[in-house]
Amino acid sequence: MHIVVLPGDGIGPEITAATSGVLRTASERFQLDLRLEEHAVGHASLEQFGATVRPGLLDIVRGADGLILGPTATFDFKDEARGEINPSRYFRKNLDLYANIRPARTYGGGRFGAFDLVVVRENTEGFYADRNMEEGHGELRVTPDVVVSLRRITRTCCERIAHAACRLAMKRQKHLTIVHKANVLKMGDGMFLDICREVARGYPALEVDDVLVDAMMAHAVRNPARFDVIVATNMFGDILSDLTAELSGSLGLGGSLNVGDGHAMAQAAHGSAPDIAGRDVANPASLILSTALLLAWHGERSGEIRYETAARAIEQAVARAIAEGQATPDIGGRLGTIAMGAAVAGMLRSE
Repeated sequence: MHIVVLPGDGIGPEITAATSGVLRTASERFQLDLRLEEHAVGHASLEQFGATVRPGLLDIVRGADGLILGPTATFDFKDEARGEINPSRYFRKNLDLYANIRPARTYGGGRFGAFDLVVVRENTEGFYADRNMEEGHGELRVTPDVVVSLRRITRTCCERIAHAACRLAMKRQKHLTIVHKANVLKMGDGMFLDICREVARGYPALEVDDVLVDAMMAHAVRNPARFDVIVATNMFGDILSDLTAELSGSLGLGGSLNVGDGHAMAQAAHGSAPDIAGRDVANPASLILSTALLLAWHGERSGEIRYETAARAIEQAVARAIAEGQATPDIGGRLGTIAMGAAVAGMLRSE
């Protein structure tokens, strides 16, 4: 399996190094024949090539079996004419990675009780102004004091994210929750809700319910265990998945896989955290767990079970490391970033 690795900015190189060590160990143990090909992206690429995503990199990624993108300083990149491209948006759009799969689970209980759920977030349209127009973006400055932000919702994108969520729910507890704001956004969210219900009727074994997004935030805090697979539009899914990851113990535990029909990109759910960059304190678990999702996706797609077996083993090794306190300080451990990665790798070897 050929994987392109883009370390990114801030804490990206640190957590990517820890993750690559885990992947190499998994490759040895499960005979995965992983080939990790690293390239610069973000500020490092801007300095070296004059663009945060250099020409030709997309073709390299398209020729690989998967992509790992470390956190990038997206807020810094404002002018594409000067090469300041948002790498996350760039690969999601150009590879049509329409489903963002974000699991959240507790490790050994938690302040809000044990739970294991997945947020399935539509990834290519919605209120995100940089991906809802063919040219330009969806924000208009009407006057110096008035900005109008447009949201795009399409039947095609609603249908395919609904199918992705239903297929995943059928593999889990067969319970799907649709999150929306159709009482106020009657046309856009109304269409999203109707299409999700319509698609779900094609999966008669599913239990389907729906919750208004504001009420969902309260329910997720009060009783996250009542949910299994949650499907939402782009912005609602982004916010909700950060909340559920934090409820599990830390945003640093939130795995994330961006999936399309032919490509997938593993990406930590959090940002580049420049305030702690270079201090060896960042939690690498999010990116490690994201790469486990990438291996599982490749295994299912290729029919090679060893990749799915390796993915489960990585998840179990992370859980064991956390349970034994061999983790970073944000989740109660005393290890640094690289040491936690080494601990997970060590547990993979000993299982």
